Amino acid sequence: MTYDICIIGSGAGGSPVAYELSRAGFSVVVLEKGKEYKEEDFNKDELAVSRRQLFTPELKEEQHVIYELDENKKRTRYVGSEEQWSFWNGSMVGGSSNLMSGFFHRLKPNDFKLLSAYGKIEGANIVDWPISYEELEPYYEKVERVVGVSGEVVPHSFLEPRSTEQFPYPKLQENRVTEWFDRACNSLGFESIATPRAILSHTALERNSCSYSNFCGSYGCATGAKGSGRAALLQKCNATIITQAFVYKLESDATKVTKAHYYDADFKTHELSAKIFVLAAQAIESSRLLLNSKNHFFPHGLANNEKQVGKNLIFSAGGAGEGRFRFEMLTKEQQKELMEVGVFFNRSLQQWYEYKKSGKKIKGGTIDFLFEHQDLIPRIKRAFYDERGQILWGEALAQRVHKELTTSRVLNFEVFNDWLPTDECFIGIEEDVKDKYGIAVGAIHLYSHPHDREVGNELAKKAVEVLKQMGAKEISYSISSSPPSNLVAGGCRFGENPKTSVLDKNCKAHALENLYVTDASFMPTGGSVPYTWTIYANAFRVADILLKRLKS
Repeated sequence: MTYDICIIGSGAGGSPVAYELSRAGFSVVVLEKGKEYKEEDFNKDELAVSRRQLFTPELKEEQHVIYELDENKKRTRYVGSEEQWSFWNGSMVGGSSNLMSGFFHRLKPNDFKLLSAYGKIEGANIVDWPISYEELEPYYEKVERVVGVSGEVVPHSFLEPRSTEQFPYPKLQENRVTEWFDRACNSLGFESIATPRAILSHTALERNSCSYSNFCGSYGCATGAKGSGRAALLQKCNATIITQAFVYKLESDATKVTKAHYYDADFKTHELSAKIFVLAAQAIESSRLLLNSKNHFFPHGLANNEKQVGKNLIFSAGGAGEGRFRFEMLTKEQQKELMEVGVFFNRSLQQWYEYKKSGKKIKGGTIDFLFEHQDLIPRIKRAFYDERGQILWGEALAQRVHKELTTSRVLNFEVFNDWLPTDECFIGIEEDVKDKYGIAVGAIHLYSHPHDREVGNELAKKAVEVLKQMGAKEISYSISSSPPSNLVAGGCRFGENPKTSVLDKNCKAHALENLYVTDASFMPTGGSVPYTWTIYANAFRVADILLKRLKS
């Protein structure tokens, strides 16, 4: 059988295309490397998620090789299985969207024109996007309705233009400590805003509402409230989904992809044909597949005759921090408010999405505030040692754990700012290291531009001011050059010039008539927010383009 559309990957980049095209009556097949899980398969098993990595491949079977370049241009090689360094984010139907926290912010208009709005930065490959915010805005709005985003639009300095006045679903229930935060911000002259979340605050869209377990990040949602590609889209469409299908090669002639070759769970090979192929396997793996798909017409890898595939890999720059509130500092009423379990601490600051330094306009970013994860394992591990760094045992350990869990609580913050694309940060192939299928693994070359950390530190200092004003103690933060493994983009950037980009503005490969890439690979710059909402929006945009193409 030849399908109309073959989609490789089923996360935020693949699921909107499957949803739209299959509902329009076209034959769609999705090849997903992982298994299929449903709501009843998800629980709050901390050991399975925190210690056994239930939803990601075992590194001894599938890994990456990482090359880290430091500020002195010294490159160190790490083999993922030896260092337990993983860039897998969720191998299952719906991909890592099942495991996201669901912090949803739109990009701002100037994110689409980073070069023209803020100018060149030495050592960085900054470009403007080939589309504008205005072109993507209708699809941001569509994601709000179809995937489900809860929130409250609050006027602030960098509120992006919207075609609707409010979110379609009211904001989630909040912990009373958010009132402490709002008062602190007001006294500092800061603009506190409610954080939009891709979590339903009430039953809608044939899905249940949030159960307020607070097990969001790294955990599948047992109610279906979280807007994963699986729950929001794939469970409502007519696409054929083939699970445990690892696509190892795309076959092509000079102008078109002709077949996808994949292994099943028993290591048997299969192939299938389609009129159009959509690649959405996650930024690192999409580049890896193209680079491994060499042939006579594309000797350097599919769509890579200009050697742009894998280039300009980006992550989310920034870091994280925290402050602790202890009972001895609080009234009885405040203690009760602090320990209220389940309801969210959804607060963000975007007042420094842009700021001036030494008279120059600088692109800043976003600060999200959230309570420490409900997962007990990392919280208990912090109590293993006393104030002198000595490990505790027996009754002393039990008392310390009990005190940390019942008489104090940590408020975290996360900083998001641009990871500037550079020549030194890219994806390649490690020919000498093979996965369990015998395929060469991806080589991730890491480098963080110093500008990224400068901006991250400026934002972290603002977060610290708020925590101090709230009365938190034991405040700390870290802005690092180490990338978050769950916020990765680039590698197949889109643009007008085939010499400097892999895809055109419609996310079609310049070199091939029927290959599109719709995961985060397309992004030439990342903006200063988590990527998922933008990936969803762009995938819906490309789905419309494909609908017009197939109908014509």
